Amino acid sequence: MYRVKEMFYSLQGEGAQTGRASVFCRFSKCNLWTGREKDRANAVCNFCDTDFIGTDGQNGGEFNTEADLADAISQRWAGERSSNNKVKPYVIFTGGEPLLQLDEPLINAMHQRGFEVGVESNGTLPAPKGLDWLCISPKADAKVVVTSCDEVKLVYPQALALPERFDAIEASHYFLSPMADHAVISGRDALKQSNMRLATEYCLKHPQWRLTLQMHKILGID
Repeated sequence: MYRVKEMFYSLQGEGAQTGRASVFCRFSKCNLWTGREKDRANAVCNFCDTDFIGTDGQNGGEFNTEADLADAISQRWAGERSSNNKVKPYVIFTGGEPLLQLDEPLINAMHQRGFEVGVESNGTLPAPKGLDWLCISPKADAKVVVTSCDEVKLVYPQALALPERFDAIEASHYFLSPMADHAVISGRDALKQSNMRLATEYCLKHPQWRLTLQMHKILGID
């Protein structure tokens, strides 16, 4: 059984796939935080701003088989399907921590429906075979077991997760994402100017790393 918090169709807002139309499938549960405020202070990842508890989100629910979930995801795709397969539908599995649930049967089921499959993980669990895109976002001092991926996207700054710690990971892209502030400006989460500046300065000194912003928040979309 798969437990899904929410599913929706939108544009990817961060990293190398920014601007790409995607179905987001957010799994419930994480291995670095319970998602409950009472546990935040003692969590490994204590800055998360995502609700991944339960299955009560948009199009969320419990799905008994990989076929059931794959069909539900396929129904969320609202874009055209290219007749020559140059542009495939794209699904991003996220969380929480998606690799607590994502497995090869579900990946295969999505491929059978013509989708490319991406995942955004904290990198603490081995990835199943068959993924088309693997993005890892390390958190604090949690041990990262992934040694190669398509993209490293690091929330910055984290005292226990400095960028140089992950230089040995083989990746095609390395991004810093400034840690968001809790302040609200015009109804949207604001980025701390200090964190933006720090991330910018680090990227200028270390060109291996590139700056990425949360464009979906800037644009006011999901």
